[in-house]
Amino acid sequence: MGVPAELAERSLAEQHEYLRSTFSRRTMIRGGAVTVGAVAGGVFVPGAVAQAAPAAAPVSATADIDGALVAPFGRHLSYGDDPRTEMTVSWQVPVPVKNPFIRIGSSAGDLSRKISAEVRALYTPAGVGTSADHTQYYVHAKLSHLKPGRTYYYGVGHQGFDPASPKFAGTIGTFTTAPSHAEPFTFTAFGDQGVSYHALANDSLILAQGPSFHLHAGDIAYADPSGSGQTTDTFDARTWDQFLAQTESVAKTVPWMVSYGNHDMEAWYAPHGYGSQQARFEPPANGPDPENLPGVYSFVHGNTAIISLDANDVSFEIPANLGLSGGTQTKWFEAQLKKFRAHNSGIDFVVVFFHHCAYCTATAHASEGGVRKEWVPLFEKYTVDLVINGHNHVYERSDVLKGEKVTKELPIGGTVYPETEGVVYVTAGAAGKSLYAFPVTDSYEGHEKDTDPFASYVTEEGGAKKAVTVDWSRVRYTNYSFLRVDVKPASFGRTATLTVRGIAETGAEIDKFVVARKSKR
Repeated sequence: MGVPAELAERSLAEQHEYLRSTFSRRTMIRGGAVTVGAVAGGVFVPGAVAQAAPAAAPVSATADIDGALVAPFGRHLSYGDDPRTEMTVSWQVPVPVKNPFIRIGSSAGDLSRKISAEVRALYTPAGVGTSADHTQYYVHAKLSHLKPGRTYYYGVGHQGFDPASPKFAGTIGTFTTAPSHAEPFTFTAFGDQGVSYHALANDSLILAQGPSFHLHAGDIAYADPSGSGQTTDTFDARTWDQFLAQTESVAKTVPWMVSYGNHDMEAWYAPHGYGSQQARFEPPANGPDPENLPGVYSFVHGNTAIISLDANDVSFEIPANLGLSGGTQTKWFEAQLKKFRAHNSGIDFVVVFFHHCAYCTATAHASEGGVRKEWVPLFEKYTVDLVINGHNHVYERSDVLKGEKVTKELPIGGTVYPETEGVVYVTAGAAGKSLYAFPVTDSYEGHEKDTDPFASYVTEEGGAKKAVTVDWSRVRYTNYSFLRVDVKPASFGRTATLTVRGIAETGAEIDKFVVARKSKR
């Protein structure tokens, strides 16, 4: 049973209320239930999920479960508020376990530090989507007081499953904290991944780049394929289990920093759609409203500041969460830009990533007018160095833009100076889901094509598609790909650089440009 047609255009909160009133009553009639926020079989459902209307969750007995037979899976990392000293390790277990924990140490043979972990149970009843009643168990361990630039060994476990035991030594992983000073590093980015062969292939390629962290620009697993903030009859929360297992090969070592897209709003769990994501992920909690905007945060790695935004809050195209923050997100965003552009900040580069595209010409979604209205003026005012989006399942890169006009053509291999010239926008949404198309031919490294200005559109308030003529689309590639960014700091007054590359699933380079700025360090 899906959301009725008359609800399809209503807010996500209204759809959430419909699902709760329909399926909570049905589940309660079956009996044997407790509400969200209660302890079920020793598993606590945190307040981040409990802010939703009460949901039934079956009581699970744990006394007869042998922990030695329950293996953790789906490990994924996230920086804390200070990437130099904080890391959160998250994972999943298929059934409730007792006393979950993490061990960390300086080597695989020394995991002497043992820290308790928190379990978050996420219940989905029969009728919400395609599966029967089931509960997913996500586990999080927040680590602090770590040393900058240090590689740590870690293992996750629970009663009966101790990674320090030789029996489970093969489950030990590593992570590295951010350095205390500026030094060269690499990060990667993409959006719109899902579960597929191509998604797995991109993960493997990303791991091979040796990134310090990875940015995921939303539409993460596609458990809800509608993408409109509805939990429809094709929704299957178990897709997340497949996704986290697929991603573990890279995310267990590389901090996996997420931003939320339209397919990540799952209406059953919370009025704002993010209750399930609050169970699965633990990004930095330094944004303007971590409870309602859990995908909005910032972090600093060396000389580079990264800001994650929630474009669902400003989207005219998919308005299920339009106006969610009441303007607080944009105010916070400008305050972050002011802080990072201060002369004494120690920051050279500011990179912003989020889901919906400010500038894209793919026929499926093209450009988002809400982003252009709300945030593009701030990108230009504070000379943001790089904007990364997903949403459109292609690779596209703009020329240098200011005031919706080209201020400088930026050919493959070219250099942009944002302080005086403008902003470059990259759509990197070809991480694994089915591909979209452009209205004109592809043009990429080794296959450059001269293209006359062509027609596209921008979605405006109310959903109208405003026709525009595009002369800023420099690189277009309609196959699977991701973004690699190499950061090279410099001493005070010398030129620091971001070298940005588009990498195809084959490993071939499809784009390259350099962002240059005089260092303030």
